[in-house]
Amino acid sequence: MDAYVPIPPFPYESTGTNSELYNPYTGAWRSAGSTKVQLWDSGIGCGGESVATFELGPAVLRTDGTVFYAGSNTCPNGVANTAIYNSRNGHWTPGPVFPVVNGVADLNIADGPASWEPNDKVLMMASPGFGAPPSVFFEWDGRNLTPIQGPPNAPIDGSFFGNMLVLPTGQILLTDFSNDIEIYNPTITRGDQEQEEQIAPVVFFAPLRLQRGGSYQIWGIRFNGVTQGAAYGDDVQAATNYPLVRITNLRTSHVFYGRTHDHSSMAVASDAIVSTHVDISSAQETGLSKLQVVANGIASNPVFVFIH
Repeated sequence: MDAYVPIPPFPYESTGTNSELYNPYTGAWRSAGSTKVQLWDSGIGCGGESVATFELGPAVLRTDGTVFYAGSNTCPNGVANTAIYNSRNGHWTPGPVFPVVNGVADLNIADGPASWEPNDKVLMMASPGFGAPPSVFFEWDGRNLTPIQGPPNAPIDGSFFGNMLVLPTGQILLTDFSNDIEIYNPTITRGDQEQEEQIAPVVFFAPLRLQRGGSYQIWGIRFNGVTQGAAYGDDVQAATNYPLVRITNLRTSHVFYGRTHDHSSMAVASDAIVSTHVDISSAQETGLSKLQVVANGIASNPVFVFIH
């Protein structure tokens, strides 16, 4: 998103740090307090409003209720901040600044992607200035901002060109407007697997017999996952806070996905009972199958159904 764009009657505020929360039930905004450090690019260190991009970086919600927010500063030798918002107590704390990595300085995310990983880390793509190459990839684990190896095109890509998406497998898909598509495989420890079990969707009810071409309602909890998934500065969003329904034929092991729609809720990190509708493909293989609900790349335990 962009911040502090000077549209009358709102003035240009070169050091603004206010944040806002929108309540969809009341249709009203309220201040969420100061971000403590400046996250948006005001150009304050190199010319002010005339050079400001007004850009912010992506924000990603983690399972502990914190939101990691990447900052933007496109001034030469400018320092880009990060901040952490605790959605459970409404407090902001400053995060680490983007460091110099292998001689690459002025790193920030004026426009660029970040994604939640099923291990609860945040993957992000930063670059110097306003999307100039090279790109440097980082992971945030709640305490440390750690540089990691980037894909082959990182030396020629600026962050502006990256887009991320959490796949149903829990892998992260990265595209960069080229013909090269990359897959990032997050490191998953035993502890991560235990956490996945705690946040996975749970299916309470699904019809035992499903007709190809039919549409059915299923019920459970955590169908919308614990986060929106991937995010971008302001141009692209790739949220995955909605249920996918995966059906695997037990005889052939072939995997099919049914179209889901009319979700009863889109709320993340909720244990409320919810439902969704799933359309069974006419190409679905018949016979005994296992049905799973997938959200944010994490699948529920299977329930067994018969397709006919």
